[in-house]
Amino acid sequence: RLAHHLIGLGVKPDQPVAICVERSPAMVVGLLAILKAGGAYLPLDPAYPSERLRQVLDDAAPRLLLCDAAGRAALGAEALADLSVVDLDAATPAWADQSADDPDPHALGLTSRHLAYVIYTSGSTGTPKGVMVEHASVLNFLYAFSDIARISERDVLLAITTISFDIAGMELYLPLGAGGTVVLANRKDAPDAVALQQLLVHHKISMMQATPATWRMLLDAGWQGTPDVSVLCGGEALPANLASRLNRGARSLRNLYGPTETTIWSSSFPIETSIGELHHNVPIGRPIANTRVYLLDGHGAPVPFGAVGELYIGGAGVARGYLNRP
Repeated sequence: RLAHHLIGLGVKPDQPVAICVERSPAMVVGLLAILKAGGAYLPLDPAYPSERLRQVLDDAAPRLLLCDAAGRAALGAEALADLSVVDLDAATPAWADQSADDPDPHALGLTSRHLAYVIYTSGSTGTPKGVMVEHASVLNFLYAFSDIARISERDVLLAITTISFDIAGMELYLPLGAGGTVVLANRKDAPDAVALQQLLVHHKISMMQATPATWRMLLDAGWQGTPDVSVLCGGEALPANLASRLNRGARSLRNLYGPTETTIWSSSFPIETSIGELHHNVPIGRPIANTRVYLLDGHGAPVPFGAVGELYIGGAGVARGYLNRP
């Protein structure tokens, strides 16, 4: 219904549509509606500093914003003045009478080469850049990863990542695409070891993705692991000693690697119990389906086995490029 409403407001393929809402079912509805309407979602986390949010709005220049009270407060009246705003927490939504059928992507002219989202990098190497990712890249990742993770309709995934990071896409679309369940941790629970443990137990979580820092926080707070949980680890180097601690209490453990520019995760390494004897840091593994990874020297030639080189990633996951930049 919301997707039909957005189409009525003029949303077109490749058009960025901003969304700034608290973590809630409405957030997921908003993301899916933007995708179904043919737009590319531009995620803004209301927990981020207002200056950062306005910087993204200025650069991407969306015409439309989906928001709630938290989003309005984070952005401020000045930023909202230049946008058409759709209130997701309206008591009587304007789209209540719209069709409950999915919009026809062919009628919209939507193809796999159109954008699914524009996500901004952290800016650690300068000004944040908007990475433009197409539907085909996201679908390739989801199909490849559903095979790797062996996810099914029986799985329950605990989603803890802000939608301003692309890995939130895995947490939401991987279980939903398999008919599984998503449990959304709220903003306060995500960094709280006790709250996360309660969510893991209460909802019988079978899969969770987090950084090594978050997994260490859980273990240090006394979490013993859960035999039914598949542990997915990424975002920073995974020390072997942490991997062996995690492995003792999990159904399976996997290390993941990939930059935003190559769509969520590009490589994967399944971790066996003997990992601590082999490596100081756990390897990033092998590329996922339809992906290639090369280690090249300064001249673009492959380095010898065991030598240091620069990582080049090619294949279906490579993003279209940076918004408004070379």
